[in-house]
Amino acid sequence: MGEKMTTLIKEYRKKCKMSQAELAKLVGVRRETIGRLEKGKYNPSLKLAMDISRALKAKVEDIFKFHKVDIA
Repeated sequence: MGEKMTTLIKEYRKKCKMSQAELAKLVGVRRETIGRLEKGKYNPSLKLAMDISRALKAKVEDIFKFHKVDIA
């Protein structure tokens, strides 16, 4: 059994009325990185996760979730 990370970046970003480009600029990454994070195709470093959480005025654990998954 393993764990998979999902994010609520998109939901929090929309609550803040922020575009992917705006969030990316705030945290110092490319817009494509935010898109990949929102789609679950990229796991952020701890620093990036903290920066995103601060930018979205939320706790890291509210934005980034781990779920148990079966590994075949």
